[in-house]
Amino acid sequence: MKENDEPSRRNFLRKLGTATAAVAVGSNVFAADKKNDVFSYLKRTGGFSANDQVNIALIGAGGQGSEDTNVALQIPGVKLIAVCDLYDGRLADAKKRWGADIFTTKIYKEILNRKDIDAVIIGTPDHWHQQISVDAMHAGKHVYCEKPMVHAITEGPAVIQAQKETGKIFQVGSQGVSSLGNEKAKELLAAGAIGQLNYAEGFWARRGAVEVWQYPIPADASPQTVDWDTYVSNVHKRPFDEKRFFRWRNYTNYGTGMAGDLFVHLFSSLHLVTGSHGPEKIYASGGLRFWNDGREVPDVLLGTFDYAKNDMHPAFNLSLRCNFVDGTSGTTYLRLVGSEGAMDITWDEVVLKRNKVFASDDPFYLEKLRQAGDRNPERKKMLPPEEIVYKADKGYLGGPYDHMNNFITAIRTNGKVTEDATFGYRAAAPALLCNDSYFNNKPMFWDPEKMVKKG
Repeated sequence: MKENDEPSRRNFLRKLGTATAAVAVGSNVFAADKKNDVFSYLKRTGGFSANDQVNIALIGAGGQGSEDTNVALQIPGVKLIAVCDLYDGRLADAKKRWGADIFTTKIYKEILNRKDIDAVIIGTPDHWHQQISVDAMHAGKHVYCEKPMVHAITEGPAVIQAQKETGKIFQVGSQGVSSLGNEKAKELLAAGAIGQLNYAEGFWARRGAVEVWQYPIPADASPQTVDWDTYVSNVHKRPFDEKRFFRWRNYTNYGTGMAGDLFVHLFSSLHLVTGSHGPEKIYASGGLRFWNDGREVPDVLLGTFDYAKNDMHPAFNLSLRCNFVDGTSGTTYLRLVGSEGAMDITWDEVVLKRNKVFASDDPFYLEKLRQAGDRNPERKKMLPPEEIVYKADKGYLGGPYDHMNNFITAIRTNGKVTEDATFGYRAAAPALLCNDSYFNNKPMFWDPEKMVKKG
């Protein structure tokens, strides 16, 4: 997109070419006293039949890994074969939830050695993502790995290399990336719906204990029920600590804080919609304001990011916020702001707002304005904002289903996924550098094309 290219309203509507857009320029478009609300359903057309059974295994059966597995099992032809976790209680729960005949183990390599497993879902804490992903692909397994793809900025290249070497399907689990909302936003931006992009922002608000990672700790948590030695075998060794196992997101050895858990979703959606590879400059601030429960990461985090001009988009700025002390809670969105309008984007809805400006070169119309006393009839007129709402059709199964179905379909067709290792690393890197900026109290610099840290 050229920096001085600001598609006109007419160009946007012509490029978009949809029935919704046609309605948007109907008889009320110039009515100064009437808001023009237009509503359209987003539909997921087609679909894929279960050509072949895909046998999966789950490694890391906590909340998110279990939810990913439940979503996968909604797809016809997907069967769960095995579950791995380091806590006895989760293995017992897995048999109750998914069947007594599934194989369970605390050793993930026992999963990878099985010939009857096609793909694995990795739902472990972040510090195990890289090693298990690389081992799984080299063992011949396709991989769906929860976000962020890696725990440290240095770990990404190994996952990318493993995907290239093995040719296995690898998808990072930022579940909303494949959603109808992101697809529509990408289409609208490319069509010039908001003109030239110059700013984006995202916000997550939470307040409840489980939402802010005060996960429940089982009464039987102990060194006898948890394989603690394996859990800490690739990080700093310390005595058993049930909080560090069950509330791992609060600690830097195992999790990646607000940026790695939540900012990464917003980076993933933003990069999908804009075609961007990431920011060049990252700066973060925040603090621990409320949840003084021993956690090592902030509960309020602000990030600012500079995106440079490239072939896909003009230069723009991004602002991200995350607040775990929000008394109102419940607010999550990504907003793109351009020279002619803005879009609020969620996984199942896009709200497009545009300022309407009326200009006419009709001599008869201009003469009538002069006669009416308008001494400058050529001047454009500001009209009320135009709002178009795109909402997912009733029965839509949601972004997580789309993302998992994208993964399973790629396995069956040897196709491509939405968020491969390179995409996943480019989404994870600015989130991880956001943490580095916060803890080091200075800006971080990144080359999103070469995927290397600068300075």
